[in-house]
Amino acid sequence: MNYRRMVPNSISGFSMVLGVLSIYLSMDGEFSRAAIFIILAVLADSCDGRAARLLGVSGDFGKEMDSICDVCSFGMAPAVLIYTYGLTELGLWGQIISSLFTFGAGLRLARFNVNTGVVSGYFEGMPAPAGACVLVTYVLSGYQFGPMGTAILTLLVAKLMYSEVRYPDFKGHGNPLFKVPVILSFAIGLYMLVTNFHAWPFIIMFTYTICGVLNAIYVKVTGKKAGE
Repeated sequence: MNYRRMVPNSISGFSMVLGVLSIYLSMDGEFSRAAIFIILAVLADSCDGRAARLLGVSGDFGKEMDSICDVCSFGMAPAVLIYTYGLTELGLWGQIISSLFTFGAGLRLARFNVNTGVVSGYFEGMPAPAGACVLVTYVLSGYQFGPMGTAILTLLVAKLMYSEVRYPDFKGHGNPLFKVPVILSFAIGLYMLVTNFHAWPFIIMFTYTICGVLNAIYVKVTGKKAGE
């Protein structure tokens, strides 16, 4: 048995356990605690790949293990959280909408696994952990868009995860964003921050979300490409 392989796989498994615990907490109405467990899962997920590379044990098994755990922690757990927090009034439609978030996260992770192209400087589609963080910070901030607003937010993030909208990877290899959409996004975020400072975690993630969308619209309208 290769005990070194157990380290990153155990970290991935721990992330999945945190996701399952978050689901239980959401079902009990412990929304803040459920959200925090998802954030802890995000932190754990950021460590498993690094551990595998550090120990020289990266491989297909670890990649698949990581994706399965991510579907639980960043697909299912946030879906249950957002449904129990703000979509129950919509009944069956609320269940369908929250389930579509899980579907979007699953598609995003599957595409990531089969995408053999080397993409530098950005993610194609919002990463599943980032999508989860949008909903998590929405809950933690106590921000309320109402059932319909919450449904729209959930569907938007679900769509963005499996879209071709580009988001920066913050690894210093380039930036696909143009100045105009970035400035506009920051202006919107700043306005939200001034009017609802207590909701700053969600505002940061919301600004990140719309920045990618506005950048995609800008590219579509102007016909420009990154680097121009």
